[in-house]
Amino acid sequence: MKNSTRFAIVAVVSLAPSAASPHFVLMEPTNMLVQNELGDPQKLAPCGGTSSNAGTPTNTVTEARGGDPLHIKIREAIFHPGHYRVALAVNSLDQLPPDPETTTRESPRGPLSVAAKIDPNPKPPVLADGLFVHTERPAPGSFHEADIRLPNINCEKCILQVIQWMGEHRLNSDGDYSYHHCAYIKITANPALPIDKAWPGQSSAQR
Repeated sequence: MKNSTRFAIVAVVSLAPSAASPHFVLMEPTNMLVQNELGDPQKLAPCGGTSSNAGTPTNTVTEARGGDPLHIKIREAIFHPGHYRVALAVNSLDQLPPDPETTTRESPRGPLSVAAKIDPNPKPPVLADGLFVHTERPAPGSFHEADIRLPNINCEKCILQVIQWMGEHRLNSDGDYSYHHCAYIKITANPALPIDKAWPGQSSAQR
């Protein structure tokens, strides 16, 4: 089942807190880390692992052409209300954005996330924000899927980040109120299109 891409200024969730921590599996493109059936390890920002387990690299690089859509496929292994965001770093992890700015409320268990800012007109390094906004459990066997257009750039080993922001969730000491996955992407610019100079290190001479 495909979910259409939706955008909003603020995503608000008002469901009761989930008893289990949410998890998601990045199925496409291939994760930079080996993930189990729940998508673990995925807590640590910006690309998964945990503070005690950095994870095992897959050493996989997905090849793509600049200006083409890249298919994103996610399986939500343990449900939680929230939404997803996709970002791209050209040179280093430092270029990935911080986790979404979150509004919280106090509870007997400590701060719980209530809402997060979503940019309806994302700019580099964010490719898409407010993907798959949901407050209900997905049907069994379903997936979240979307085609995200890549910038027309040259990049030997870009880092594509996919994060899940979670509503009504306690603070994750490794990654705020989000879970994280990343994939390595080699992007070769389409010579029929202009180079997207909004991204670091790009110029019209790169063909």
